Amino acid sequence: MNTPPSPSAVERAEGSSIRIGALVPLTRPGWVEAGRHLLAGLDLGVREVNDAGGIAGRPLELVVRDTAADPQRAAAAVDELAGLGVAALAGEYHSVVARAAAARADALGLPFLCSSAVLDALTEQPTDWVARLAPAQSHGWRIYADFLLASGHRRIAVAAQPSVYWAAGTRILRDHLTPRGGTVIELDAQALAPEAVCDELAGNGATALLLLVGHPEPAVPIVKSVRADRRLAGIMIGAPAGQPEFAEWAALLGGDGAAIPFLRYLPERLGPLGARVEAALRERLGETPSFVAFEGYDTIAVLAEVLRSHGTDRARVAASWPRVAVEGTRGRIRFSRTPGISVRQWTWTPVQVVDRDPAEPDRFRILHTGGGQPPAAG
Repeated sequence: MNTPPSPSAVERAEGSSIRIGALVPLTRPGWVEAGRHLLAGLDLGVREVNDAGGIAGRPLELVVRDTAADPQRAAAAVDELAGLGVAALAGEYHSVVARAAAARADALGLPFLCSSAVLDALTEQPTDWVARLAPAQSHGWRIYADFLLASGHRRIAVAAQPSVYWAAGTRILRDHLTPRGGTVIELDAQALAPEAVCDELAGNGATALLLLVGHPEPAVPIVKSVRADRRLAGIMIGAPAGQPEFAEWAALLGGDGAAIPFLRYLPERLGPLGARVEAALRERLGETPSFVAFEGYDTIAVLAEVLRSHGTDRARVAASWPRVAVEGTRGRIRFSRTPGISVRQWTWTPVQVVDRDPAEPDRFRILHTGGGQPPAAG
């Protein structure tokens, strides 16, 4: 699936298109709604670049491949896209998939700007080929842990499925909460039915349950069971990975899906560029754009500036990451080396903890914000 350049851009183009490979989950078991928002942002960015004349008169072309949350499929897509001559890779939402794509891109010498995946160790060793817009998991989830502490939660249960991503999240929470008087209790969501999760919660004294599980299964059944259990009327449900961000969550859960805090990577107020892009994305999606759609747009904004300034040579594109300075929809984007993170990292996009308002589930409430940090040296 390719996104063709707009007709006006084709008329102005003086040469062949510049191809950008886009990795997006568009079918199950991938998170399809997240993929749709990510692709909407990528596509809007490409169309705006082309409507403004492209890159030195050459249109951008988005070459899209569906990863379906499958790391092997993503790695094969990277090989294919490299053979098609793309100047760079963009996208991906799922962390374990992005990790496979990043490893393959690093091996092939193909620049990859990761839009949404947050796993700290996207590659086994530091690489100059990969950069990332989304905040590292350790950064965002520590902010979430601070929110839990500020809200009075010291005994926290996590219902987790087996996954590198969920295991990393549990470790980040425990490492941050334990020295501050918190306790993390692990529940195996793979082995326990939702009713059994409720029984465990009723017996262990936790005041918060965090969903470190897939959506809609088993997240939705667990929420329904906990909400219906009178023993757990006082427990807070949380979803740091952001499951409640999308409209499908509200459609499946209604009022039960409200008051479940999650991480969202948006500022409290959008600037002029962000507001304009939000309006365009809303028209394109037919609903409120998620932060993932903004990540897609910002990805193209960065790549377009890099291609204008440094050309399409892959090595030059990758070498340009430390010199990027681009106004994105959520702030000025610069990449740096950050301790413990193997790729060039934007430090940091704004981070919020938000939930859906019980009185109006389509409205989000900002509960907590995390401060950014100045970029580290080159």
